[in-house]
Amino acid sequence: MKLSQIISKLNILTAPLCDPEISDIIYDSRKVTPGTAFVALKGYAADGHRFAESAVEKGASALVISDSLDFEVPGNVAVVKVDDTRLALALMSAEFFGNPARKLKTVAVTGTKGKTTTAAMTAEIFEQAGIKTGTIGTLGIVYGGKTYKTDNTTPESYEIQKAMRDMINAGCGAMVIEASSIGLKHSRLAGTVFDVGIFTNFSNDHIGGVEHRDMEEYLYCKSLLFRQVKHAAANIDDPKWQEVTKDFDGRVKTFGFSPDADLTAKNDRLLSENGFIGVHFETEGSKTLSLDVGVPGKFNAYNALAAISAVSYFGVPDKAIIDGLRAARVKGRVEPVRVPGNYSLLIDYAHNALSMENVLTTLRRYKPHRLITMFGAGGNRPKVRRYEMGETSGRLSDLSVITEDNSRFEDVMDIIEDIKTGIDKTGGKYVVVPKRKDAIRYCMQNAQDGDIIVLAGKGHEDYQEIKGVKYHMDERELIAEIIEEMK
Repeated sequence: MKLSQIISKLNILTAPLCDPEISDIIYDSRKVTPGTAFVALKGYAADGHRFAESAVEKGASALVISDSLDFEVPGNVAVVKVDDTRLALALMSAEFFGNPARKLKTVAVTGTKGKTTTAAMTAEIFEQAGIKTGTIGTLGIVYGGKTYKTDNTTPESYEIQKAMRDMINAGCGAMVIEASSIGLKHSRLAGTVFDVGIFTNFSNDHIGGVEHRDMEEYLYCKSLLFRQVKHAAANIDDPKWQEVTKDFDGRVKTFGFSPDADLTAKNDRLLSENGFIGVHFETEGSKTLSLDVGVPGKFNAYNALAAISAVSYFGVPDKAIIDGLRAARVKGRVEPVRVPGNYSLLIDYAHNALSMENVLTTLRRYKPHRLITMFGAGGNRPKVRRYEMGETSGRLSDLSVITEDNSRFEDVMDIIEDIKTGIDKTGGKYVVVPKRKDAIRYCMQNAQDGDIIVLAGKGHEDYQEIKGVKYHMDERELIAEIIEEMK
């Protein structure tokens, strides 16, 4: 593709003197190959302009910059100067991949909490309606039964545009993306007009360091999504919903438990039967439905309302909504795993005291016969985290099963002793089973009717890090192996 076509949407300060054919767009100088365009991004730790000369030496045909360069650029290399190279990368990537969002049903979800779950619910509803769907977010880029890992909740714009093109090639008709405040701040979503933008909620997070300087900036960055969506829906029960959506040019549809919402939830209750743990509620207003959601906790009714609001713009049948919400699962987030026996086994990513408190408090409300928590703690991390996790599990669990996690360069038994220090403060019951597979087996072999067992800490991770080496380890596979062995 000619450079002139790729940069056609940019606000160019200095135009290039030649128009080379471009084979790819690169923003990591180490990946430059002959015929590529190198975009010099300014990061937290490095400035891409420092590597522009190296990019030329490796054969880059074009440089996209925002600062002056301190070397003589050969005449056959096009130089494009812009105000903002991150914005340029987003707009260039959209053009390079043929503006793939225009060929997909697109939903972008922003908010402090609930993005991953709402995205998973929305995607499952689309799938139940016969629309193959990809997702981009915390769990990576997911489509066609495969997961491609990413470094950020909202990846760099090039990865987003490429992923959408790959989804189309794989037969997808829809894409749901988690729009993080950092991703919006750094223009990773620029160049795309989404069909629907969803706001879940707003609370204190991501303040300080290299993220946001204060709550005002954090809120502002979330609001940026609603400048680039055709339709918008927001949680009316969150006091910030109007401020977040103030720049949307149209009427925002609302959802929540408030009777003033366009889509109102009512008659909610917790469900726990035959291994199914979730929440039931009904809706009125724009849709009248009776729903069972397969993810525990009343707060997931809000995520379900968000997903219903998202798909309602596409005429998705009510049956697909009902079936999709019952079937929806979020990998590693209170994810149920089928087991023989009248108890519930869940996998969750909770790996600190706060996330553990949230999960165990939610599950306590289901009044299990016993709440059993299996967990470890990461090595080469602050010891206080282990004490706090031990104390939290000791206080909220009927039984803690202490085991290994990513021990890294520490001895597993030293980590376990620290966890025990926290549990001992509470007088909570515990057993120590150092090997994780053995600990899972212990939980399953000793499960009683009505128990809820949480395997905490690994969640969606599929590895175990020991002495600097990552070994493959997926708890779902371990559970399947144990079931076979127990036969």
